[in-house]
Amino acid sequence: MTRIQPDIEYATVDGTPLALDLYLPATGHPVPVVLYLHGGGWQVGDKRDGATERLERIASYGIAVASADYRFATQATYPAQVHDVKAAVRWLRAHGAAYGLATEKIGVWGASAGAYLASMAGLTAKNTELEGTVGDDLGQSSHVDAVVHWFGQSDLLANSRRTWLEKEILNPPFEGPLLGLAEVSQDPAAARAASPLTWVGADAPPFLIAHGDRDRITPSSESLALHDALVRAGAESTMILLGGAGHEGAEFDRPDHLRLTAAFLLSHLGSAA
Repeated sequence: MTRIQPDIEYATVDGTPLALDLYLPATGHPVPVVLYLHGGGWQVGDKRDGATERLERIASYGIAVASADYRFATQATYPAQVHDVKAAVRWLRAHGAAYGLATEKIGVWGASAGAYLASMAGLTAKNTELEGTVGDDLGQSSHVDAVVHWFGQSDLLANSRRTWLEKEILNPPFEGPLLGLAEVSQDPAAARAASPLTWVGADAPPFLIAHGDRDRITPSSESLALHDALVRAGAESTMILLGGAGHEGAEFDRPDHLRLTAAFLLSHLGSAA
């Protein structure tokens, strides 16, 4: 039976608390932990999203899940969200042992906008500008050891492009508000600097990338480009294309796919002692 410890504050920014929920496997041993980041276009969503069908199920495989909130683009623009994620990783390293977590290695996992943030956290461990000063655990490392990227963005400029007709019938691109721009094309250099593809290198942690082939929000080409860049750089990447799945499709929460995700995390983070 999974134990849940909700609303644990990991940092405070400008008087606003940032919190995470811990989903703890029913075991008395130190367990590996993955930080989960919800989707929502950096504008909506909650750390409780997918609690029953996704987060509790991963915990049932012996992996603690720390599902964290982060600031939305309406509160602060990039790189604030990346700073928040790194603060959550540092908090886990500083305080995880008190909750029965094995924190020598930490994974990060995200869906959609959360996958983007997970990838940025995984790829920018040596970037001091993106480290930020959020939280009280600045002496801890924000390095992560495995990344699970579900249907996220890898090239903010490419993913934001719309034809005139697409602009009429589709939702506005989410990337503009993240960067504080009306149109991402106003500052291509900023979009590239904020894109995971820019930060891919041979020292990237192992990636598990999953995308639906019927995604109409973020095309599968975004994940394929990230996978290809990682492989070309000499990093480890596994790409899964889920047939018939759209953006946040139920196929991602099928038992077989969650079992595969858990196996990837366990193989890189270690199982409970």
